[in-house]
Amino acid sequence: MEIQREHLHYINLFSGAGGLSAGFELLSGAPFHSVWANDFNSYAVNTYNENFHKTCRVGDIVEILQNRKNDIPTADIVIGGPPCQGFSLLNKQRTNDPRKQLWIPFMQVVEHSKASVFVMENVPQILGSQEYEEIISRSKELGFSTWSGVLPAADYGVPQLRRRAFIVGSKMGNPSEFFPPIKSHFNPDKTPTQLTFYSGQYSSDAQPWRTVKDAIGDLPAPVGTEILDIAPPLNLHFGRTPSEMSLSRYKAIPEEGMNRFDLQRIAPEI
Repeated sequence: MEIQREHLHYINLFSGAGGLSAGFELLSGAPFHSVWANDFNSYAVNTYNENFHKTCRVGDIVEILQNRKNDIPTADIVIGGPPCQGFSLLNKQRTNDPRKQLWIPFMQVVEHSKASVFVMENVPQILGSQEYEEIISRSKELGFSTWSGVLPAADYGVPQLRRRAFIVGSKMGNPSEFFPPIKSHFNPDKTPTQLTFYSGQYSSDAQPWRTVKDAIGDLPAPVGTEILDIAPPLNLHFGRTPSEMSLSRYKAIPEEGMNRFDLQRIAPEI
């Protein structure tokens, strides 16, 4: 699946502040270079441009494709996460949510840019949807082989139990030969016999899942409650002054893993 080129040019759609771009460009020795990006939110675009080559353009991707398609350059790879609210578990009743159809402009950009690879991420629920079947069908029409699956972030060193679906398409080979990636971390609640180290799912030096303490436990105590006049990133390391109402809510759901649904169940009055 290797492209014989010094730099791999990519387009980031629905880019936000550039989370996926960070994953591509911050890898050691990564040859990826952003040539165009897009988001509807001007604040996200400004943040993206502060960090990634000033290639992000604000605007509605549907309008851009209709009226300014030639603004979008050719690229080797298209990456992005079309808004996922339409597939959210909190949105089950909105069967006709237009946000479920934003994979269409994504694939239009893949076709227009002549990309050989695409990476789309979304909530896990997309994999069981009609839209997923349409994405795979359209990918095949454009000549892509695909792999899809759900990857838990904790298995790759992120101190968070976040699970996201990924759909990877390639015109240069079958991505199933390379995905899912080898896991670098494992659930410490499982015994070694429950882990399939010897089946190739985990790296030989896999470590237990990282905790939030592992990630930020060395930070000094926060100072004040406003942005600090010091060098980043500690300028954003400040405290909060929660209201009495917020403190009451915190105390109502003391167990690890509780959320707003537990709060509504236990203390609906607050």
